[in-house]
Amino acid sequence: METHTHLTTAGAGRPDHPHTRQAFGTVRTLVAAYGALSVAVLATVAVLAMNGHAVTSFMWGRSAGVLASAAVTYWLSGRAARGARWAYLRMRIISLVMPVAIIALDVLPGTLPTWFILLQATCALAIGAAAFPLNGAGLRAAFAKNF
Repeated sequence: METHTHLTTAGAGRPDHPHTRQAFGTVRTLVAAYGALSVAVLATVAVLAMNGHAVTSFMWGRSAGVLASAAVTYWLSGRAARGARWAYLRMRIISLVMPVAIIALDVLPGTLPTWFILLQATCALAIGAAAFPLNGAGLRAAFAKNF
């Protein structure tokens, strides 16, 4: 006998189901925030550089790299929302790996100022928050591997 919970999960186990679309709406919002915060970090670095403040090439590279990853992640989230399993799987990986990579490289002693670390940490929080709906039961059911 099937339970109500099982029926709900089974019903939500399709990319076109309203719960799946809602979860991807949340994911896309978080990824868009990740991108907007990435733009803010890069813009801050640019403004500081134009005003004669010390800005290292590492800061330029980190902020540009995070922005580029945000653009790719947003594109992947769109593909996944339209049912591309390969994009969904990459999104799950990115949402778990990027926050760790951002924080791990930014906290290397003496390489970056505190303000930069804090701004990039906000980026990490945004993409890390996307890991919750991406790894939730509803989306996992929607992209279950069919044999």
